[in-house]
Amino acid sequence: MAQNVNFQLKKNRKPVWITLGIIVLAAALGVFFYFKSQRSDVVVFTDTLKVHHMPSYAGEERILKYIAEYIAPDYGIKVEPVALQDDLQADRAVSDGVYAGTILQHQWWLKQVVEANGFELTPTIEVFQWSFAIYSDRYKSIDELPDGAVIAIPIDGANQGQALWLLEREGLIGLDKGIEPKTAKIKNIVDNPRKFRFKELDLLTMPRVLDSIDAGITYVSLFDAGKISREKGILFPKTPRTFASRLVIGTRFLNDPYIKKLQEAFADPRVQEYLRTTDDPLVQGVLTPVSDN
Repeated sequence: MAQNVNFQLKKNRKPVWITLGIIVLAAALGVFFYFKSQRSDVVVFTDTLKVHHMPSYAGEERILKYIAEYIAPDYGIKVEPVALQDDLQADRAVSDGVYAGTILQHQWWLKQVVEANGFELTPTIEVFQWSFAIYSDRYKSIDELPDGAVIAIPIDGANQGQALWLLEREGLIGLDKGIEPKTAKIKNIVDNPRKFRFKELDLLTMPRVLDSIDAGITYVSLFDAGKISREKGILFPKTPRTFASRLVIGTRFLNDPYIKKLQEAFADPRVQEYLRTTDDPLVQGVLTPVSDN
């Protein structure tokens, strides 16, 4: 026999509230992390500005100290030189606004760095030019180099182009006229009357292996850092202006009032006058004024 049972069906609303709670929590977390990221992205510069240099290149520090002492006060700022050997970390610090700027590179090296790492960096004021030179442990002049001599050149694209372009400007090789000289590579050599053989080496390696090659071409500052006497320099060609060191700034900070003052200080004519007249051995013959072309 059927029995009447008095009961009511009630919907279980718990899953609905759980779902709503998750949605609200997710939205709240999204807002929190958005504003957190926005706050951490805000960089406020003061009148004390950290500018990076490579500690292995003592001349760069001397220039920054000169600007800090004699020029920066006239623009209402203080320049604090900061040394960091890792150039990639230095560029990242400038891009993030940890440092106000760096003077470690020319625009073509910077282009490589930006394309490889996505940093937001802009080359601004030309500050100085690095002296490039050919050094040899075995020969006293460029004319003494024998046919077929082994010449070491930088392995990285930007500085290899500079080295080959300098050799062409000195009439030692000829490059393909269809390529931009600053982008030249060994394969672009079309005229090599003395049948030089080129060996690609890391910039920092070259001074250490100079005694095992006929000659090497790189920055004078690197030979100095490697304790190689300048008497072993057999050719000191003039470097093109396009390879001048730049004051590199984080792109999003270019309109910051203190960053603008920093650029004005580096553009002050006294910087170039200092480079022309200093007798500091760490600067003279290593870092030169920006050339006309």
